[in-house]
Amino acid sequence: MPTPDLSALLRWPNVPACYGWLALDRRGRWRLRGETLTHAGLIAFLDRQYGCDQDGNHFVQNGPQRVYVELEYTPWVVRLGATGELETHVGTPVDGIRGAAIDEQGNLLLEIPEGIALLCDHDLPALHGCLLLENGMPADEASVLAAMRPVDGQASPLTLSWRGTRVPVRSLRRADVARRYGFVASPQPAATEERH
Repeated sequence: MPTPDLSALLRWPNVPACYGWLALDRRGRWRLRGETLTHAGLIAFLDRQYGCDQDGNHFVQNGPQRVYVELEYTPWVVRLGATGELETHVGTPVDGIRGAAIDEQGNLLLEIPEGIALLCDHDLPALHGCLLLENGMPADEASVLAAMRPVDGQASPLTLSWRGTRVPVRSLRRADVARRYGFVASPQPAATEERH
């Protein structure tokens, strides 16, 4: 995970945090007040300054001000890079997949070292062939559909095979993802804080 520069906090420790301005969409694009950002320099700055606090709130550190990020789904989005390898929305290579889940809408979630990541929907077809049945055969449509209907306490019959790693794919309801993986999708100011 990138480490945001927090040195400005030492000089200006009481700058109020900002809420509701910055968002990360399900394709890993930054949005400012609902508008997708396209300025390469600004995107690179946001990518470098992206971090997470101890409570699971994700933010961008802008000098002395912490700008909290509204998450459309997960705090990380992964996609296939130009070389065919997975990378995060901030451009770092994915060093490994520790687990996977599929929700009732067919979204594929990957547990990576940085945390839980949504696979960009543009890359779902490319990874669909990596979903396998327990016997190692490619998953058919019926098996994927069955995994998309989570039953409490029941594991999915699927595994994900990626670059020599094979991990089980759990079935999970989208509404349970933030709680299960310990992040806050919509950070809110504390009762003593003002919203800026």
